[in-house]
Amino acid sequence: MITDANFWLVFAAILSAVAGLLHGAIIIGGPNWYRFFGAGEKMARAAEAGRFFPALITLAIMAVLLVWSAYALSAARLIPELPFLSFALSAITAIYLVRGLALIPLWLSKRAATTQFEIWSSVICLSYGVVHAIALIKVWPTL
Repeated sequence: MITDANFWLVFAAILSAVAGLLHGAIIIGGPNWYRFFGAGEKMARAAEAGRFFPALITLAIMAVLLVWSAYALSAARLIPELPFLSFALSAITAIYLVRGLALIPLWLSKRAATTQFEIWSSVICLSYGVVHAIALIKVWPTL
């Protein structure tokens, strides 16, 4: 039986996993994918030049996002319990929310150079953070 908490945890896990796998696709897609997804011209040019640091950075982000997905699945009891589960879920939720809200001080300071990437990535992270927060609130009594 799928509980309300499990629904939100699985939803959170899927969001993090999709983001992680998308980062893997960016590595495979190469320089044009780095550009399209807003990694910046420096990263795209480095990838074009065959440097390995864009792939390493992107791979590290991918790994973190997949671990975050595993923590949500662990809280849903779909995989074995991972260490520091309540702390990790709280930290993951906070990171997504803070990253999502990070653009607000820039808007308030009237910084002119807000890019589409900054806007969309903030909206996405804020959405992920809200889903994680709902999941965390619903599962907290059982952690």
